[in-house]
Amino acid sequence: MDSLFYTFIVYNMKKIFHLSTCSTCQKILAAWNIPKDIVLQDIKLELYSAQELDEMKQLAGSYEAIFSKRALKYKEWGVKEKIRTDEDYRTFLLKDYTFLKRPVLVVNNHLFAGNSQKNVDAAKTFLASL
Repeated sequence: MDSLFYTFIVYNMKKIFHLSTCSTCQKILAAWNIPKDIVLQDIKLELYSAQELDEMKQLAGSYEAIFSKRALKYKEWGVKEKIRTDEDYRTFLLKDYTFLKRPVLVVNNHLFAGNSQKNVDAAKTFLASL
């Protein structure tokens, strides 16, 4: 893929990847003032694409940065022993939605992943500035 085209895609994504059945995600989304032009994508119903995942990685710096080690399947599947490289994180992220830190807010060239209070507050402040 042409690198200019790839950059164009990243800088124009406006999405929140979340899980509608997750009470933590729903609480966070309710606290954010989400502009109407941001798309909400329930990753259980519509998994992110490989391209979207790669764009998230570009903004986050690594697949590990957006990978949840708290997912139940992390222990069940013995993921810790199977991951050797950042590409291994990508493989698991594409296999199952539960490995993505949630929620993930991607707007233009900004990404906020996970539900730590610091991250949730930073995303809220960012959304208020739009």
